[in-house]
Amino acid sequence: MSELTIFDSHTHINDPAFTTDLPDVIKRAHAWGVKKMLVLAGDEASFGRLQQLWQLDNNIYGAAGCHPEDAVRFNTTELDELAQKFKFPQMKALGEIGLDYHCSVEPKIQQEVFQQQLELARELNVPVSIHNRDAFEDTYRILKAAHVGDFGAIMHSFNGDTSWSKKFLDLGMNLSFSGVVTFKNAVEVREAFLATPLDRILVETDAPYLAPVPYRGQQNEPGFTRLTVEYLADLRQLPVEKFAKQTYQNTLKILRI
Repeated sequence: MSELTIFDSHTHINDPAFTTDLPDVIKRAHAWGVKKMLVLAGDEASFGRLQQLWQLDNNIYGAAGCHPEDAVRFNTTELDELAQKFKFPQMKALGEIGLDYHCSVEPKIQQEVFQQQLELARELNVPVSIHNRDAFEDTYRILKAAHVGDFGAIMHSFNGDTSWSKKFLDLGMNLSFSGVVTFKNAVEVREAFLATPLDRILVETDAPYLAPVPYRGQQNEPGFTRLTVEYLADLRQLPVEKFAKQTYQNTLKILRI
């Protein structure tokens, strides 16, 4: 297996799903060429597990934010607590935040929490990792109003078509592609990927979710980022080493590492 340099830009190995074999998961990731990863925390418990990960591996970085599914619990106290998390130097992004109209939380509440966190990201001058499900129009409108390009943003697990990819790219955002791009029915996502400039592409697993083919439906893990990288490099007809290195450098840049 050839040596690659990969950055998994969005993973949840602080999820309880990884409790029993976490050291092995990290070891496998490194064996498959995943040199660094950004781990997302959505509550105090997952942030505590993130801090424990920092003791295991100094190539693990953190992000924290209130997911739209949890927007009903968000208040000024939690906003202050979120800001405090960025006193740790390993914290590199605010997220994942955004809109999810598939869940039961009222859109107005989601939008208010999303806007509050974007304002905090501007104050802290950190990039944001954006979650968008069934909410393209409002996600775009809010990001545009926030002038998100001023502090940087990643559209996590991009799942739109080329018209949406262009809109988000025009805001100055980076697009991150997950195992979804390998799915047979993800034709529009592949077209969007092919239309995205190489210097604006990131890769991710979103583990333990969205495992790429041939592991679709199974528990995902950071090492599987390699499968997505190999698939995407082949789509672009690029040497896999070159493509992996480019996405790695793109991630370092947006996270200011």
